[in-house]
Amino acid sequence: MKLRVIAPIVLSGTTPDSVEEYLRAAPPSCQVEVTFLDRGPASIESEYEESLAVPDIVAKTREAAADGADAVIISCMLDPGVKAAREHVSIPVLGPAQVSMHLAATLGPTFSIVTVLDRLIPPLLERARLYGLSDHLASVRAVEIPVLELWSNREQVVEALVTQAAQAVSKDGAYVIILGCTGMAGMARAIGKALRRQGYDVPVIDPTVTTIKVAAALVGAGLSHSKRAYPTPPEKPVFGYPP
Repeated sequence: MKLRVIAPIVLSGTTPDSVEEYLRAAPPSCQVEVTFLDRGPASIESEYEESLAVPDIVAKTREAAADGADAVIISCMLDPGVKAAREHVSIPVLGPAQVSMHLAATLGPTFSIVTVLDRLIPPLLERARLYGLSDHLASVRAVEIPVLELWSNREQVVEALVTQAAQAVSKDGAYVIILGCTGMAGMARAIGKALRRQGYDVPVIDPTVTTIKVAAALVGAGLSHSKRAYPTPPEKPVFGYPP
């Protein structure tokens, strides 16, 4: 089985540490490949940057299907381009926000998301509404650390996440925590242990790592998205983009 993770950013400099976490998440007999965009933003922290990433996300999804990938994971908590990409392929295309929120709703009555910046709270609230899970969402909190700084001081980031997650449980009524940025890959275990030391025994969901495992399960079960819901786009002239 071959899974393709699309990191919807243009890579500049060294490969993010989160990529190693994606590769380690692969179930046995499953190969995970990670690819980056050729055109788009350095990180996605706004609806505008999401829109810049979508054209190349669709192109990379089509490329993955042509290369024989069995499923695609778009590694961003805003789920950029997921619906558009599904229209172009028949293999599963999954977004970590949709998968994580639905999974969280099966693990407890309410969940909270702890994301990077305050400005991402409205888009994540909107995603919960679109996915029909607003009634399960206790809160969205932010640590005010930009995506590109998540791995510059891991201990500081984990400490900030633990603080916000603990408040989400104690003040907001969350029973499950979702890490609200795929750049936080690999931090869930440490956060879960810290919360348990404070008396909060709650699941902490690592979005992309979890979505990789769900994608493998869907492929193993022979399931994908409904092409009735995501039909192939009609053929017509499109200007300024590759065919």
